[in-house]
Amino acid sequence: MFWAEALKEPGKDLTGEVGAPGRVAVKDWKKTYRERLTTAAEAVRLIKSGDRVSVANAVGEPSFVIDAMIDNREAYRDVEITHMLPMGKCQFAQAGMEKYFRLNSTFVGGPTRETVKAGHGDFTPCYFSQIPNLYDRTLPLDVALIHVSPPDKNGFCSCGVSIDYTRKSAEVAKIVIAQVNANMPRTLGDTFVHVSKITALVEHDAPLIELPPPKITDVERAIGENCAKLINDGDCLQLGIGAIPDAVLLFLKDKKDLGIHSEMFSDGVVELAEMGVINHSRKNFMPKKAIATFLMGTRRLYDYVHDNPSVHMAPSTWVNDPFIAGRNDNLVSINSCVQVDLLGQVSSETVGYTQISAVGGQVDFVRAAALSRGGRSIIAMASTAAGGRISKIVSLLDEGAVVTTNRCDVEYVITEYGIANLKYRTSRDRARMLIDIAHPDHRDKLKDGFERRFKVKYSGGVSVYLGAWPQRPSV
Repeated sequence: MFWAEALKEPGKDLTGEVGAPGRVAVKDWKKTYRERLTTAAEAVRLIKSGDRVSVANAVGEPSFVIDAMIDNREAYRDVEITHMLPMGKCQFAQAGMEKYFRLNSTFVGGPTRETVKAGHGDFTPCYFSQIPNLYDRTLPLDVALIHVSPPDKNGFCSCGVSIDYTRKSAEVAKIVIAQVNANMPRTLGDTFVHVSKITALVEHDAPLIELPPPKITDVERAIGENCAKLINDGDCLQLGIGAIPDAVLLFLKDKKDLGIHSEMFSDGVVELAEMGVINHSRKNFMPKKAIATFLMGTRRLYDYVHDNPSVHMAPSTWVNDPFIAGRNDNLVSINSCVQVDLLGQVSSETVGYTQISAVGGQVDFVRAAALSRGGRSIIAMASTAAGGRISKIVSLLDEGAVVTTNRCDVEYVITEYGIANLKYRTSRDRARMLIDIAHPDHRDKLKDGFERRFKVKYSGGVSVYLGAWPQRPSV
């Protein structure tokens, strides 16, 4: 069995098999492990000035190795750090680090917003489904910093909570530095990297970064209840992270046989799985399994997914591919945004000229839901921001704002005031529906915007929520 075949069957006992030319035989992996075991300080010396370095995503960041890289910064000049969602300290992106590191982010978060805004770092727009492909083409990697579980009996380490682009980076980088952590769950699926692929192994056990459950207000509860009206028994869900997705889960406890195919999930899914509400039994694609590409939550989540055969993790090129996710019948996609204009254009990643996040997987799953038989996509948001002073439904998107999801892709928009089904509706009807679910304090201004855009006097009369989803034929 050659190397490529071995990677496809990580659960198979490969002891005694011969590795592909130039690779260490699988039977020698323990010797290889010992030879490549080193300290973090020694490992980061493999990074050279001018290198491009990928850092594993979100709570999968190898924090111990990153700290060693920061300590060794005087040895570097112009090291490019490519990274997605920041959850750790992100010292490489802080002011004063510019001569050592330059950030090239594919998802801007709290620790990196000012870096990108000030021009000390860059942002590369890309659908989450395509980010791993950057490392084959646009952004070839010199070094990958990854975070893995201890090896199994065949020498395969799991990338645990961060598969997304992390496993791809380990395949294509010239040098792979791995933090091996007994606290990293061994997730199953397409998650494995063999020790012979890792250049330097750094053992350091530490708790993973945890994301505590968000506080859910009455507004989010109302939004969650409205979203739940569109979810039927047997549906397959894609959920983001935050108060709104968690609020949706609160109202699903009386549902039956729900499934998951999502770029990520958190603790709320675990609760419903333990209750039996989420059991994946009616999924027609990858039945009996929750599908995800990364995870964020508390230790409860990490313990749940460890060695759990009902959870299948895989790179985002597969999980987020609309043609893969769309193979699930009755896929319900739930995402949030910053603004929606009266035409139904959705801005989810900028506030004016300021980049605050990224497209992530929103468009991937909106389009997947459109491809799914019986699928539907939801953009859910509070009607206002800034304590009610700013309407999130607007006549025109802010100057500088980008359109994340275009109006032809948008289906349902939900606020605490109701549900608007925009799909295949006229532009005027779309605007009327959106005004009806805006905060009452801002509706008069939106009606003025309607009249300026359409050159007719505003009149209501369009049903906002068009009733329950039509009964689908049995399969």
